[in-house]
Amino acid sequence: MKDDSRFADFVADRADALLRYGYVLSGNPHDAADLTQEALIRLHRAWDRVRRKQDPERYTRVIMARLHISAWRLRRREYLAWDPPEGAHLDALPSDLEEGLWQALYDLPRKQRAVLVLRYYEQLSDAEISGVLRISRGTVRSHASLGLSKLRTTIAGRTAANGSAR
Repeated sequence: MKDDSRFADFVADRADALLRYGYVLSGNPHDAADLTQEALIRLHRAWDRVRRKQDPERYTRVIMARLHISAWRLRRREYLAWDPPEGAHLDALPSDLEEGLWQALYDLPRKQRAVLVLRYYEQLSDAEISGVLRISRGTVRSHASLGLSKLRTTIAGRTAANGSAR
């Protein structure tokens, strides 16, 4: 394949960003690595078609979101932990306030977390999220509302607890 070099260049350029995206989706560095690897395998199979017709990174992120949804549909149980991704990265470590927000995000049910990540991290519309997750637009809005409400309650509770501890 003559496009293998383009695919290799894409992977070299975007693998770290895709791994971070997988981590945001899954909340676990090992699951993030698995999501990224499987998505890149599937991208490679469709590389010629994807490269010509659409954005390869967006296609890969959609694959990752769908794989993540499929995984939690099979498992139906969450085992989340606040472990930073293994290896060095260039991003700044989260402040205490940001760490609390990330932890609160990880404590959300998977569907709510996926909707919030796609809406606010990926900046997708409700229609796009509905297509990625294969759920109705109403369900997208419901999960977003419930997730934001739970985040607000959790953050407010932590802020109050930290304020009274001082």
